[in-house]
Amino acid sequence: MAEAALIEVLTDAEVCEIEAECAHLPDRKSAAIDAMMIVQRHRGWVSDESLAAIARLLGMSTAALDSIATFYNLIYRQPVGRHVVMVCDSVSCYVMGADGLRKQVEEHLGIKLGETTDDGRFTLLPIVCLGACDKAPTMMIGEDLIENVAAEKLGEIFGGYE
Repeated sequence: MAEAALIEVLTDAEVCEIEAECAHLPDRKSAAIDAMMIVQRHRGWVSDESLAAIARLLGMSTAALDSIATFYNLIYRQPVGRHVVMVCDSVSCYVMGADGLRKQVEEHLGIKLGETTDDGRFTLLPIVCLGACDKAPTMMIGEDLIENVAAEKLGEIFGGYE
């Protein structure tokens, strides 16, 4: 794919936002995570084509950018539901019942870790730590941190997301 065609995969708005991030960083490669998050915010995930276009725009190899994307678990490299649910499985959350909570969330949503509900509403993923150990067990839905999660509140919690 030609260089111009690679960048054309990105919208003008995406390129503009990425360039704004690059403007205040010491080098373009430093914007790698921000650039992928910008594309993900617009599209829901980062496709192979988008990844290659971002890499070209930042002046780095696709392989180098993909290694960052696969290390950083908040970059989605495959389609996800409208709301990504992450149940913390850190030691603190585990001690406070996170394993049982995950099973109850799976049952409530009718999916296992890594799956998306049939209606495309939720994708369930694990996460190592949400940084709210004093409020364990915790989970995130999108950007919403939910602390002290109780199984009996799952219907109410998930009911607030279309």
